[in-house]
Amino acid sequence: MKKIGIVMGSDSDLPVVSKAIDTLKEFEVPFEVHIYSAHRTPKEAAEFSSKARENGFGAIIAAAGMAAHLAGAIAAQTTIPVIGIPCSSTNLEGLDALLSTVQMPSGIPVATVAVNGAANAALLAIQILAVEDSALAEKLDAKRKKDAEKVLAKDADIMSKI
Repeated sequence: MKKIGIVMGSDSDLPVVSKAIDTLKEFEVPFEVHIYSAHRTPKEAAEFSSKARENGFGAIIAAAGMAAHLAGAIAAQTTIPVIGIPCSSTNLEGLDALLSTVQMPSGIPVATVAVNGAANAALLAIQILAVEDSALAEKLDAKRKKDAEKVLAKDADIMSKI
């Protein structure tokens, strides 16, 4: 199975990224976590990205706040899927990061999830791997079924109280 790369611009992004880590662990998908900055360590970020395919990665999740150029900088160096997580900051509550992450130039796509949407970033990365991994696809189907059952149980509970 290919692995997922998780790159965050700063260790302050770890509380957000931890939800992606937990999701990948739940699905038993191998991953690596790194801190590379698009601005402070651009050579290292480019090196990681440009060698991602040969190093066995199937997708990269990039989390950053504020200017949030990390996902784009990574996507510029690889053709494997890159998923951006815009992280909330105190200034603009993540709107700045969201706009930076989604406004990519033509030819350099970055899939983007919600502000602080690390669990969905991991699920999207898992879905990408599941295109060629039927066992992983079955785990995703089981999760969807379990999630639906939880909602229906809450529906039944609410109806019994009304």
